Amino acid sequence: MIKNIEELTAASAKASAWQSLWTFPSMIISALVIAWGAESAQFLVSQAFALTMLALIQTLPEFAVEGVIAWNAGKFPTITNIGLMTANFTGAIRLLVGLGWPLIFATTVIFNLRKNKKLSIARIDLEDEHAVEVSGLFIGATYSFIIVAKGTLSIIDSFILFTIYGFYVAVLLKLPTRDEAQIAELEAVPRFILTRKRRLRNMLIWMCFLCGGGGIVLVADPFLESALGLSFVLGVPAFMLIQWLAPFLSEFPEKISAFYWAKSVVKAPMALMNMTSSAIAEFTLLIAVIPIVFCIALGRVESIPFDWMHRAEILLTATQGILGVAILSKMKFRWFEALGLFVLWFTQIYFQYMASQVSLPFTTDPTSHKIIWDIFHIRILEFYIAIYWVWIILELGIILVVNRKSPLLSSLKIAWASRLQNKKA
Repeated sequence: MIKNIEELTAASAKASAWQSLWTFPSMIISALVIAWGAESAQFLVSQAFALTMLALIQTLPEFAVEGVIAWNAGKFPTITNIGLMTANFTGAIRLLVGLGWPLIFATTVIFNLRKNKKLSIARIDLEDEHAVEVSGLFIGATYSFIIVAKGTLSIIDSFILFTIYGFYVAVLLKLPTRDEAQIAELEAVPRFILTRKRRLRNMLIWMCFLCGGGGIVLVADPFLESALGLSFVLGVPAFMLIQWLAPFLSEFPEKISAFYWAKSVVKAPMALMNMTSSAIAEFTLLIAVIPIVFCIALGRVESIPFDWMHRAEILLTATQGILGVAILSKMKFRWFEALGLFVLWFTQIYFQYMASQVSLPFTTDPTSHKIIWDIFHIRILEFYIAIYWVWIILELGIILVVNRKSPLLSSLKIAWASRLQNKKA
């Protein structure tokens, strides 16, 4: 594992890059195997719970990357190291909503165009059960505002976030399973698994999770090392690499499974919830792990302090999460919403990169350069926070005027009622 991304040498990066010839195919195969397991498991437990377990396994590489960066920040608790730690987990979460959701929509449209020869997909409709996951995203994102207000992240926050996630999983376990009549609609592999006798069926599902998850865990380190080495050879700046490229690569498994489902219009909501489940895991478990690793490396229990730039990064991430909830609270995801999320995500990265380049000619002094960069960076973050909040207010206004009541709350009631009916049955 590359333990210090900023200290990569050209020789070591080039050597690592060649490993991508086998690590990329291995990661893709592992992600597909575990996706088959999750698709089959939704007929034994609720789809939401199956996707949550899938998301946990798929985000292990991101947990490993963040753990290494948090360990380094604990060993050397400088503002720069804490900034890199913050950049990684905020970048990882924003990738899921800002890039993952729009790509799922685009994948669904493209495959539908190839199949039906027409652009007929204007939106992805969610099921009532998915209201639980949208609500989980709301709670996870909302707690991040508390972290911003405090300006610190501590062991107490870890305990609260673990509790939130535990409660969320407990609710998922109460939801009903899929109707067995839908098995015929599945693709060949999960359909084959579910049509076997009970003992063999269960064994095959467990094997998909164990083999796919084991493959992801074993390949994660060389995969990340080869991909980061390749990006270094291509000249990607260190901060951009840590905030965007490293999370993109570490979240590669869930992208594979999500796009595998997104090619079907019927399974597109499942793909969207796969990304949402990962976002919930990272808003809760990933952030919860950070102070634990930090304190172990530091050798004492101490809160992680955030300056305004760190807090602005977290605030932007939480605001984007709330916007995602506002969009999905109508229980549908439309093309212009997907486009808007992508444009905001992409332009923020673009202006962030351009700001780092514009500040270079002003001074050769590293300290002055950092001050100039911080000013540009914070102004960009504040601008996008404001844009996200304007969109959130518009979405809430539309719900109040058009729907009169929240479709999300209505779907939550239906999902809970189906749980009670399933229990009686």
